[in-house]
Amino acid sequence: MDLDAVRTFVAAADAGQFQEAAAKLAVTQQAVSKRIAALERNLGVRLFTRTARGARLTIDGQAFLPHARELLRVAERAVASVRTGRRPLRVDVIASRGAAAGLMRGFHRAHPEIDLDVMMLFDIDTAVAALRSGSIDASFRAVAAPGRPLPEDIESVRVLDEPLELLTGPDHALAGARSVTVAQLVGHRIWMPGIVPGTEWAAYYDDLVAEFNLTIEATGPNFGSDALLDTIADTPALATFMGGHTRIVWPAGHGLRRIPVTDPTPVYPHSLLWHRDNPHPALATLRAHLAATAAGHGAEGTWVPGWVTAR
Repeated sequence: MDLDAVRTFVAAADAGQFQEAAAKLAVTQQAVSKRIAALERNLGVRLFTRTARGARLTIDGQAFLPHARELLRVAERAVASVRTGRRPLRVDVIASRGAAAGLMRGFHRAHPEIDLDVMMLFDIDTAVAALRSGSIDASFRAVAAPGRPLPEDIESVRVLDEPLELLTGPDHALAGARSVTVAQLVGHRIWMPGIVPGTEWAAYYDDLVAEFNLTIEATGPNFGSDALLDTIADTPALATFMGGHTRIVWPAGHGLRRIPVTDPTPVYPHSLLWHRDNPHPALATLRAHLAATAAGHGAEGTWVPGWVTAR
């Protein structure tokens, strides 16, 4: 159904005259007559009776009017749902407890007027495809992992280097240390069942192992962070890596220790990705916020794999 014709019908019904409806719609009176005639042919009924004073709704016109108004309201809502600046900013943070989620919580506190949809997509290929299709506006990822160059239409900026910390139970050999060097970790079993082959974090830890001769085990099913914490607390031979900005709460009886790693400090590089043609105004606000508030990257004494984008 032609929405311009429906809009013209409603304007004429409200005005009671085609001439006044034409002035309201900024069209000619002839255009109003043609649109309404076309609508009447489409519906198979007369909508107006022409009178000396103007136009009066027929019984069919009176029946159609409330539905015509609803059609226009639905059309306006449909347009508003995708109109630039009117829909929520959709951002992928990968996981709810990670550093990216924390960055977005900070953004929401600073800009509560901006509507947000927070997504959690698993792998970078899915995220990039969503950016290119417009399903999301931005994603936090480590770039550019080996064999995963970004398409030319995807922009990125590195926003945060997150230091790794060693997480141990109370009886682990390193539990009493205030900090540990990377060299001190050689020979210790670091258990990380959440490493999935083919992901950017798998590429990161592969390079970490190769660079410092560490032992990282990804064996066994991944039952989530709670099960991981239970195992680390109860197993003196195991430790794990955890991002310094990761929000994890464990039972007081676990006695877990978060220990800084130094000389050098391995940091996980978080970049913001977006499509270069994305027009959402809140995307620019997010980028400006991150540039002003995120901790930055490239500090002296830190380590990242050689494939990580510097900017």
